Amino acid sequence: MQDMVPAEIRLSQNRQRLRLVYGAKTYELEAEFLRVFSPSAEVRGHAAGQEVLQTGKRDVTITALSQVGNYALRIAFSDGHDTGLYDWDYLYDLAVRQAELWAGYEKQLLLAGASRDPD
Repeated sequence: MQDMVPAEIRLSQNRQRLRLVYGAKTYELEAEFLRVFSPSAEVRGHAAGQEVLQTGKRDVTITALSQVGNYALRIAFSDGHDTGLYDWDYLYDLAVRQAELWAGYEKQLLLAGASRDPD
């Protein structure tokens, strides 16, 4: 959807947050959040049930941003991950649902006995 394209995309100076502006609404997404919810096959798998819980990503930062055509943003992270293409609709969904998604992620970590901290 064309109206899901952010009017502004800005990376914080410390590379830990991505600011997205949609009209009068502004969202700040942490690098860790974006990394954990990468749309890549490495994270989401190739089919339902193949998702891989991302752990140890608390200190990850964003190392590069690049627009892919007119439909997505490629985000490279300090842990070397750079294969996720965040299409505009997915990026907007992450922005508006981040509290809900983060709560679900923290619950998954707890159930798995895993941590956000690197080993």
